[in-house]
Amino acid sequence: MSVDLTNEQLVKNISALLENARSKIVVTVNQTIVLTYYEIGRMIVEDEQKGENRAEYGKTVLKDLSLHLTEKFGKGFSQRNLEQMRQFYLSYSIPQTLSAELPNEISSTVLTNSQNQISQTAKFNLSWSHYLKLMRIKDSNERKFYEIESHKNNWSLRELQRQYDSALYARLSLSKNKEEILQLAKKGQIIEKPKDLIKDPYVLEFLGLSEKATYSEGDLESELIDKLEHFLLELGNGFTFVGRQQRITFEEKHFYIDLVFYNRILRCFVLIDLKIGELKHQDIGQMQMYVNYFDREKRLEEENKTIGIILCQDKSEALVQYTLPEDNEQIFASKYFTVLPSKQDFINILNSDNGKTS
Repeated sequence: MSVDLTNEQLVKNISALLENARSKIVVTVNQTIVLTYYEIGRMIVEDEQKGENRAEYGKTVLKDLSLHLTEKFGKGFSQRNLEQMRQFYLSYSIPQTLSAELPNEISSTVLTNSQNQISQTAKFNLSWSHYLKLMRIKDSNERKFYEIESHKNNWSLRELQRQYDSALYARLSLSKNKEEILQLAKKGQIIEKPKDLIKDPYVLEFLGLSEKATYSEGDLESELIDKLEHFLLELGNGFTFVGRQQRITFEEKHFYIDLVFYNRILRCFVLIDLKIGELKHQDIGQMQMYVNYFDREKRLEEENKTIGIILCQDKSEALVQYTLPEDNEQIFASKYFTVLPSKQDFINILNSDNGKTS
């Protein structure tokens, strides 16, 4: 029996080793592909510059190049693909890719001519599919932000697309000044204080709930728990789920907190209360009570103060401002959408008083 157990452990250890090796191979292959495409783009651009009528010359070159490469190497070198490689080089050749800011990067060099002279040191940490998506983002600061966050959080292409569709960069920028917005492009989202965690609005389109559908706070809570992985992605970095409907009791009265999380980065509890409809001042008072209780009864001495987030469909900024103390750093009220807002809705949010930056 002991031999079987030993063999079982041996199988597990070797399997883990092979899985780790396989993942490293995938990363290396992806980086080699991206670097190769970058270099192809450079060669095309430099050759293009030799032509007198560059636009027409470039089209002719790409068409002819596509035929020769396809004949020799097979699929993957259509004229459209070569155009994308060309655009990739143009997008990332100037010093605007902030890969130097990315942690644990793998540095690679590209040999660029027959004399094996190194003309460019390029560092790319994502797949070619990621970069095809990133190249379509016109604003360079926004593009840098999504590149960094994709690498830091190991976003799949689908997750990157979802975060872009929900305007994560724009939402994080709402409460930041110009210098802080530039920091988003240089380092991604940095969480140092409670306010850094907060988004306004939150986008919960993954729940599949219509804005016009009738649902209760309990329904909303259940849907969030059923899709907890998606909700954690929307909440941001460092969140772990603690529980739902957490009961607190004093003087024989029971109260129930909808959702309780813990944030490992700020080392504090995060309480979330869900509200259907417009936020009322009583809702803020109730959250204040929850936060005070956790601070006095649950929080350890070495932990930071509890954060409370009220998610509501609508709110008055004036009501929030005058209900909470001026130095408030613990309680926040954010709107949520259950469908992706339209482009005009996001423009309206950005242009609102809450969205202006200084």
